[in-house]
Amino acid sequence: MAHNQLNTKFNIQSLKQFNLQQFALQSDFNFVLTMWGLSRLLILLTFWGIAPLIPVPPRGVSAVIGLEALSWWDGQWYIEIAKEGYSYVNDHQYHSVAFFPLLPLLMRGLMVFGFSPLVAGILINNTAFFGALLLIYYWLKEKHGERVARWSVATLSWCPYSLYGTVLYTEGLFLLLTTATLWCFEKEQYGKVALLGILTTATRSPGVAMIPAFLIMAVWKRKPPVAYLASVAMAGGIVLYSVYCGLKFGDPLAFANVQIAWGRIRGFDWVDWQRVLMYTIIGVQNWNNRQIQDVFYPVMVLLIGWLGLSFWYFRARLGAFSSYGMVGLLLILWLLAGDSFLRLGMVWGGLILLLVSCRKLSPVVILYGLFNLGIILSSGRSGSSERLAYGIVSLSMGAGLVLARYPRFGYGLMGFFGLLLVTVTIRFAQQTWVA
Repeated sequence: MAHNQLNTKFNIQSLKQFNLQQFALQSDFNFVLTMWGLSRLLILLTFWGIAPLIPVPPRGVSAVIGLEALSWWDGQWYIEIAKEGYSYVNDHQYHSVAFFPLLPLLMRGLMVFGFSPLVAGILINNTAFFGALLLIYYWLKEKHGERVARWSVATLSWCPYSLYGTVLYTEGLFLLLTTATLWCFEKEQYGKVALLGILTTATRSPGVAMIPAFLIMAVWKRKPPVAYLASVAMAGGIVLYSVYCGLKFGDPLAFANVQIAWGRIRGFDWVDWQRVLMYTIIGVQNWNNRQIQDVFYPVMVLLIGWLGLSFWYFRARLGAFSSYGMVGLLLILWLLAGDSFLRLGMVWGGLILLLVSCRKLSPVVILYGLFNLGIILSSGRSGSSERLAYGIVSLSMGAGLVLARYPRFGYGLMGFFGLLLVTVTIRFAQQTWVA
């Protein structure tokens, strides 16, 4: 009895003495683990502890407690593919052929060992996301130092769309493979570039954005012929999938043609992006009615813009108040504009971030980011563009550079991200569209 009491007392004292900040800063691995673990814990607590208590919106459903909550939307397609294979008919309806094969293949591999497709998919995506954070950290620490590495990992971990590194999607796997491929190209490990590139283009089609980036760098830096071969070979993933679609469905471009069902067209959708911009600037009601009916909205946006410029111009005098004030303005703008503001921020703000960072980040990282954003913008409507932009590792690297220079703004931004992460998770849990 006395022995048990002693053990209990020791465990309580150990918990009291545990310092999370000290643990996180003990090593690089601990820091990445802490960022990944805390953000994933917040997501799971929201899924199973908060979302079930929130009133269900008109088009939503009651949140469920269990792993099934992590499998809505694309997750259901990946489960179907892993269990039953692909389906396709050229009838402009939804079909599973729209989703690339690497994740379902990996899920099938784990299913051999007794895992359900649901558990397999979640396990793969989460493990890959953690691996991506580690790679990004070590790469940036080597190139730009510890502070930039930490802020980049924090940005990727707490960004609201990091939700897709935990649910049954391909974000974690795509980030891991693209980061590894880019790093290997910089280290001139061209055999790995070809292999990892093939896996990347078998995961998601935007992986092809690395091919022109690598070819340009090969010409610019006068790389050996093997660099060109490795760059071209990277298309192997999408080529093999195209061959499969041709043999099975008689349509080598089935995965592209089916995108019509999701509203994807070829080319930049000026009308849709104009709508997103005007929703943010003058408000949904004013734009839809083509006249100013709600004067309060544009006045508030003008006031936010003026205050933001003032905080920036007088940042030296205002000190910490300037940084936290700008975060507060972002919060107010999000409360006003909602998803349209986040969409503009992720895509067009991401483009600005790349241009600001172009002199410090590796040229191949910048080129990849620009080509990937080009693919997003040329794929038709703006829906899901913010999630796809999150999967561009170049943007989080650029954010790391900026936030390392303005850490006070970074601390406030991470708090804002945490709030957004909770709201996005609630919406996903209630099966209302997020991105």
